Amino acid sequence: MTQLQQIIEKAWDNRELIKENETISAIKEVISLLDSGKLRVAEPISDGWQVNEWVKKAVVLYFPIQTMETIEVGPFEFHDKIPLKRGYAEKGIRVVPHAVARHGAYISKGTILMPSYVNIGAYVDEGTMVDTWATVGSCAQVGKNVHLSGGVGLGGVLEPLQAAPVIIEDNAFIGSRCIVVEGVRVETEAVLGANVVLTMSTKIIDVTGETPIEYKGRVPARSVVIPGSYTKKFAAGEFQVPCALIIGKRKESTDKKTSLNNALRENDVAV
Repeated sequence: MTQLQQIIEKAWDNRELIKENETISAIKEVISLLDSGKLRVAEPISDGWQVNEWVKKAVVLYFPIQTMETIEVGPFEFHDKIPLKRGYAEKGIRVVPHAVARHGAYISKGTILMPSYVNIGAYVDEGTMVDTWATVGSCAQVGKNVHLSGGVGLGGVLEPLQAAPVIIEDNAFIGSRCIVVEGVRVETEAVLGANVVLTMSTKIIDVTGETPIEYKGRVPARSVVIPGSYTKKFAAGEFQVPCALIIGKRKESTDKKTSLNNALRENDVAV
């Protein structure tokens, strides 16, 4: 890995090097390791997450070394630089037409892909449901037993190039039409109600106590979140600005499904 990293870093600083066979081989090896889950753009560590910046750079460098090709799947035709992911049956993944995942995305066994899209560099862990028309952006990290409901959009890091990927931790529930972008982290067992939009500048306000507590860039573990708004002064007057409100906590429970259902019911959360 150290040798691969050195080659990628040199090519990132000097793009002329991507014409050399050693660089091309190194980039393709990184993408293959991402596809198999042996390497990740970001990985959990004891006190949070570590972003492997050089791996993300390899993903970016993969595009200029690839050529456009016609991809035929039955009666369907695509024209792209990145091959489609293959071998779902032996990997134990259920893929419903017209789900699409790119080579270089890792999808673990027991995952279900409804008609959806998973981009290169993404990591989708075991038992996760990627529901209809959900999008897992480039290099986004999705944990075990996560439910990405219909129309969810997880942002990528490639366009524009972001410092950190979106991270959805284990057992989280992301409600319909939620948008999570710019490297926001949704922690373990958190629940986002329908239409919550989270960017790095979005205020995430815990309103469960006597005094509001404000977060940005992360949703604390087991939080139940709904869309909200607050009043902000502008030159033209006062207007309502979107935010996210933490209105409760999902109970700690070994039965995650029961815990989720209780959280949704008790807090009257639309999903």
